[in-house]
Amino acid sequence: MTYREAIEYLHSLTDYEKRRIERYSPETLDLSRVERLLDMVGNPHRLYPSVHVAGTKGKGSTSAMIESVLRAAGYRTGFYTSPHLHTFRERIRIGADLISRQDVVALVEEFRPLIARVPGITTFEAITAIAFTYFARQKIDVLVAEVGLGGRLDATNVLRPEVAVITSLSLDHTYLLGNTLPEIAAEKAGIIKDGIPVVTAPQRPEALAVIEETARARHASLTVVGRDWVWEPGPFDLTGQSFQFRSARFILRHELEGAYWIPLLGRHQLENGATALAALQILLERGFRLSRAAAQEGLKNVQWPGRLEILSTDPLVVVDCAHNPYSTEVLREALREWFPGRRWVLIFGASADKDIPGMLRTLLPIADYLIVTRSDHPRSATPVELADIAASVGGGAEIAVNIRRALQRALTLLKPDTGILVTGSIFLVAEAREEWAEHNGQPVPENDRTD
Repeated sequence: MTYREAIEYLHSLTDYEKRRIERYSPETLDLSRVERLLDMVGNPHRLYPSVHVAGTKGKGSTSAMIESVLRAAGYRTGFYTSPHLHTFRERIRIGADLISRQDVVALVEEFRPLIARVPGITTFEAITAIAFTYFARQKIDVLVAEVGLGGRLDATNVLRPEVAVITSLSLDHTYLLGNTLPEIAAEKAGIIKDGIPVVTAPQRPEALAVIEETARARHASLTVVGRDWVWEPGPFDLTGQSFQFRSARFILRHELEGAYWIPLLGRHQLENGATALAALQILLERGFRLSRAAAQEGLKNVQWPGRLEILSTDPLVVVDCAHNPYSTEVLREALREWFPGRRWVLIFGASADKDIPGMLRTLLPIADYLIVTRSDHPRSATPVELADIAASVGGGAEIAVNIRRALQRALTLLKPDTGILVTGSIFLVAEAREEWAEHNGQPVPENDRTD
């Protein structure tokens, strides 16, 4: 079996990343399947402590920050995240090292007969079992795991973590998780376990009420960032930003209070940083060896590409994985702060099941020109569909058949006060990063197009 064949086999299972899931329910997502598969290999996920992170926006960045700090503190970390940007191997890491192609092939070959004994198992459930097994065999000290979808029924919810983390909640996957914030909060709060501390980022009152009630019912101590912990923004530039992190209870002093710098742009990343530090403070109190110096080092070196990332300053090219109206609002405000007065040639593509009108309504006011295109992903909306939606919300759009044509056209439209912005989908951002590197003769990020 080659690496490509291994990936194709995983995607040949019921794959809700490639096709739209119709129901977020035990009939489609069932923890018993991944539990059964893990039991066949000795329940490896019980052999190491973990941090479990759910949320609508910021869960990837927050997870990356927590992992980076734990690694800086000397821990051998496992990091499980999804979806990937360029290569499947990004999903399963030991520290900064991606799982090797050889290990992917060996694990898929080993698991294939076991998977055959679990009818209906999904791609993500199989990958999760493979990843948790790999981490145990690599003898990690601690795992940081990002929820795939929702929380309650997500395959990662087999973990019993040291701390559960819920990042910012907003309306996304509404056809699956619910049409209101309380409904979505209930699904995300499904990761809260009996007696296990939970940290939440600042939430709207109706979402926080659900999290608080779930924590009370499960006798889980709840830390609310913005109430129990606060942060104060500091100076920023195009390389990153600084902030102060402190307890809201002035009579107490905590090890992780202090000044921090992160190489990520947008004030929303300070919320993610504070949430990560609040979770790390709980780990410290539960016996983990952590210091302010390690936290500062870890946050300073965190890497999470594709999130308000500047690919070039001359010409200005920015990419961001925003994929719902809330995240595009956050992106718009960050652009206004980091690039005051700048207008944009907007390259937009999105999955067909997203709130495309909502995203375009948010982004069109900062765009002088709109180019719609699509990524090479089966759930992508067609450029014609996107152009029709743009027209329905009052914007005109030019169609480009792929990201290469879109970038080529955008470069011809630039003026001294404009930049190129690529957003709407993680898949489109990945292709833009690869295309821009190739366009400039730079190394193309490693991807899965070859064996």
